[in-house]
Amino acid sequence: MKILLVEDDINLSRYIEKGLTEAGNSVQSVDNGRHALSICLMEQFDLAIIDRMLPGLDGLSLVKAMRASQISIPILFLTSLGGIDDRVDGLNAGADDYLTKPFAFTELLARLSALSRRASAISTPNIYELSYGDLKLNLSEHTVTRQGLPLRLQHKEFRILELFLRHPGKVITRTMLLEHVWDIHFEPQTSVVETHISRLRQKLEKPFGDQLIHTVRGAGYKLEYRTEGQK
Repeated sequence: MKILLVEDDINLSRYIEKGLTEAGNSVQSVDNGRHALSICLMEQFDLAIIDRMLPGLDGLSLVKAMRASQISIPILFLTSLGGIDDRVDGLNAGADDYLTKPFAFTELLARLSALSRRASAISTPNIYELSYGDLKLNLSEHTVTRQGLPLRLQHKEFRILELFLRHPGKVITRTMLLEHVWDIHFEPQTSVVETHISRLRQKLEKPFGDQLIHTVRGAGYKLEYRTEGQK
């Protein structure tokens, strides 16, 4: 399984990651809730293990944001908050299971296995194609077409477009683009985002005589079809 581990205790995170990897899983560790949400919006995981108390975005808010973004993977809360109300809050937020610290690693593995079996029984096919109007992006073949015509995009341009297609009509900030496409979690003094957006616009819009990527002043960018007269 490909597992997202969101835990800000470095020693515990390394311990869990080592054990899960030895059990044959692929693990991506994150120590910040906001960073975890950004990753979830771009990458697909089979399961997530999330702590309640996290910097950037707390565990409850992270899970609620994931569910609001239609991220339906099984989620296990792994936390020291073990009261009845804590468990109820966690499950109501959208988690599928709740395990308190300290814990036995064998129990963690058993719970993850149970969540995986449950998810497999009700799973739907993976989404390999994203589309918006006449624009289509195939994730497995790494191809993009518009009006049936192939567009040749560089890797970063493809990643940018993928993010837009996952959130059509929504504002994508410069910070989101830096995190998703370049894995940069600070504000660099560079115009790399603007440069790549400009190149993508040339390929996506110029041959078709319209505009799809719109600048939202002071906020970021938005992928949106607009009728004539719309600003």
